[in-house]
This record gives sequence, structure tokens and C-alpha cells, in this order.
Amino acid sequence: EVQLQASGGGLVQAGGSLRLSCAASGFTRDDYVIGWFRQAPGKEREGVSCISSSDGSTYYTDSVKGRFTVSSDNAKNTVYLRMNSLKPEDTAVYYCATCQIIQTSDSEFMRAAGYWGKGTLVTVSS
Repeated sequence: EVQLQASGGGLVQAGGSLRLSCAASGFTRDDYVIGWFRQAPGKEREGVSCISSSDGSTYYTDSVKGRFTVSSDNAKNTVYLRMNSLKPEDTAVYYCATCQIIQTSDSEFMRAAGYWGKGTLVTVSS
């Protein structure tokens, strides 16, 4: 059974940094695609970033490009999300989940792929 365990959330001032971790287990293959979604109060859940452990390909939503970095430690089966220059609008519950990076002729996006971990709350104060 695939299990995802997210950690690393907390309270930080605007401009600060946090690193989220997602420990994965139960995959029957060595390759996996895991990412981060977030849901702010009163808003829909949105995809933030996604990484493929096999080829290192990544996806970022526009609002976090240049500030967030997703990485994968395959030896530890852990995916990280380094969040720099945090803004109050980054406040949300962050979830790690299996994901897919979808590329079309004129766009790229990510979508969830079935497995979710419990969320971790990130609060950015102004």
C-alpha cells in the first residue's frame, strides 16, 4: 500500500523559508512521480509542484516559479519542497500526493494521480 507522509509545515514570516518533506513507501517500482498540492482557506486545491524520480522532470505552477524548488532523494524515497521568499498568499495546507505532469501542444499542468498524504499547514505572516 502506498503511503505518503508529509512534514515540515509551520509558521514563518513573509520572506522566510521552509522545507517540506514527503516520505513515500509502498511503491512496487523504483520510479514514482510525487508532488505538492495546497489548499488555502476558502479556495480550491491547486497543484504546486511535481517531480519524476526517474528522469528528474519537474513542474511548477506559475505563482511559485523562482521561489520554490522540488527535489527527490531516491535513496530515502523522499520528496522535498524548498520554499523561499514566502508570501502570505502561500498560506495553505500543503499535501503531498502522487501526480502526473501533463504536457499538451500549448500548455503544461499537473494533476493528482491517486494517492494522498495528510496535509501539513504552512502559515506565512505579513
